[in-house]
Amino acid sequence: PQLHDNVPGNAAFTWDLAGGDQSVFDTAEVKVPLRLVNQRLVSNFMETRGVLAQWNALTGELTVWSSTQIPHLVRLELARVLGVPENTLRVIAPEVGGGFGAKQNFYPEEMIVAALSMRLNQPVKWIEARSEHYVATTHGRDHIQDAELVGSRDGTILGLRVDARANLGAYFSMFAPIVPTGLFGLMLCGAYRTPAISCRVTGVLTNTTTVDAYRGAGRPEATHLVERLVDMFAAEIGMDPAEVRRRNFPRPDQFPYTTATGVTYDSGDYATALDKALEAVGYQQLRQEQARARAQGRLMGIGICSFVEVCGAGPSAALGAAGAGIGFWEAGTVRVLPTGKVTVYTGSSPHGQGHETTFAQVAADQLRVPVEDIDVVHGDTAKVPFGIGTFASRSAAVGGTAVAMSAGKVRDKAVRIAAHLLEAAPEDIELESGAFSVRGAPGRSVTWSDVGLQAFLAHRLPAGMEPGLEASTFYDPSNFTWPFGTHVCVTEVDPQTGQVKVLRYVAVDDCGTVINPMIADGQVHGGITQGLGQALYEGAEYDDNGQLLTGSMLDYVVATSEQAPTYETSHTFTPSPVNPLGVKGIGEAGTIAASPAVVNSVVDALSHLGVRHLDMPLKPERVWRAMQTKGATP
Repeated sequence: PQLHDNVPGNAAFTWDLAGGDQSVFDTAEVKVPLRLVNQRLVSNFMETRGVLAQWNALTGELTVWSSTQIPHLVRLELARVLGVPENTLRVIAPEVGGGFGAKQNFYPEEMIVAALSMRLNQPVKWIEARSEHYVATTHGRDHIQDAELVGSRDGTILGLRVDARANLGAYFSMFAPIVPTGLFGLMLCGAYRTPAISCRVTGVLTNTTTVDAYRGAGRPEATHLVERLVDMFAAEIGMDPAEVRRRNFPRPDQFPYTTATGVTYDSGDYATALDKALEAVGYQQLRQEQARARAQGRLMGIGICSFVEVCGAGPSAALGAAGAGIGFWEAGTVRVLPTGKVTVYTGSSPHGQGHETTFAQVAADQLRVPVEDIDVVHGDTAKVPFGIGTFASRSAAVGGTAVAMSAGKVRDKAVRIAAHLLEAAPEDIELESGAFSVRGAPGRSVTWSDVGLQAFLAHRLPAGMEPGLEASTFYDPSNFTWPFGTHVCVTEVDPQTGQVKVLRYVAVDDCGTVINPMIADGQVHGGITQGLGQALYEGAEYDDNGQLLTGSMLDYVVATSEQAPTYETSHTFTPSPVNPLGVKGIGEAGTIAASPAVVNSVVDALSHLGVRHLDMPLKPERVWRAMQTKGATP
């Protein structure tokens, strides 16, 4: 049915992108077509959305606690909707229990709860029920993609064209239009030298819950399509899928590498990540084991996903030119107290990623103080500088850089104070283990507490220096960052039931500089589990009347630790030249790579039976029916 009078045919927009020589789509000797459905997903974070508002009629101040990824933007929207001055609003995002993109939106409940508190002059609280979450919080994915990859029989990829329909739900939400366009279409070259791209995306409105960013946001939709087509291309020309990938990677000396979609990858060594993953999993031995398994009637498969993603959003001018309504810089303040202890204030608002630890490490590295001496404050608009928020794997690359630059400014000022106290030249001051000493005279030193105290007493400061010891930075990067990697999944399919079992999962990721290896691996583990969930279990389904059929955890199955194998994770290290830390981002890589790795593995397990493609989720019935349709037995 027609949903909106001003949107004929429910087609909200059509977005086109083309690059390279389009004639290859007619002249290429190998053409691999595919229709792929990337199903709708529900975020299912542990803590559902919640809002508490308290109006103070005496002071005219409103405080709102919200489980959000974007507290400053929520404050901005509250001021606009409620018609109150922004400086009388305080938004606090406490320790948020997960978000995955769905909490980077404005929701009616935030506005309604705040308005009710003002009207009633009483605190008002609303906590989303899990059943409400399924129908009222933004969903993710939901694409139908018709595509064709073209190439030559020597394994060279020549082009990819895509016609995608993106279900946006009933109306636009915060980032809805950019997810299936910029974040999907611009990533269609994948990790390969794809000379020609042709893409059309139609955004469609339907009588369903709105669709927006969900962990990966457009990159999983693009990567899954590209990686399925690469495997199908390899099968068509009779070449090992690992070799096809290797032949089409840009060489390390070709970076910065500009793709046919017009984006520039910052740095990369894709072949090294592939080789490391293949070596870790024992790829050649697995192929031999697979042959033996098939001879025994077992269905074992090996799936590869080599990916690159765009992170670190991003250059505000570029995104503004693309239609973004906000900037994409980030803010950080570093303050040294008179005792020498340090407080970091960040505009980035975490929801389980460990920013407190990571940002403390970043500041500690600049200031040469113990991490334990640093306190990180976030999520309170009355305390921290204005920040854009936490999404798009941007926190370390953008927010972390802002903290590092502020800490560097503080360190430089502290060195000048220490030099003045020690009657030495600033260039002769060395800073190690929390002490400033004169080069060549280690007995002459002062500590951070000495410097911090003098900065506030202002009794013995260099001439013309202002008191205090703090600095702020509003950092706007010059480009995005481009993490990459290769994941390999080994599965076995039960020939009687179609049940898929993940036997092994190897992940090699390159996120540039790794600040905290444990946190990085934790992000990869969580991401893989969510990608595995999409591949095997998850899917939001509606009936013909627009009624949600999967409105509870009984009907909408998510992967748990019971289904997840032991992940074998490692890294390569290719620093980004975009920011001084060299970091790229790691929060979404696992989700992006896992679903194609799993699906490629299952299709590989069934390939000798004639199965060419399967859409997610690969529930046992779907896999079993595919085997029956081909009429083959193992």
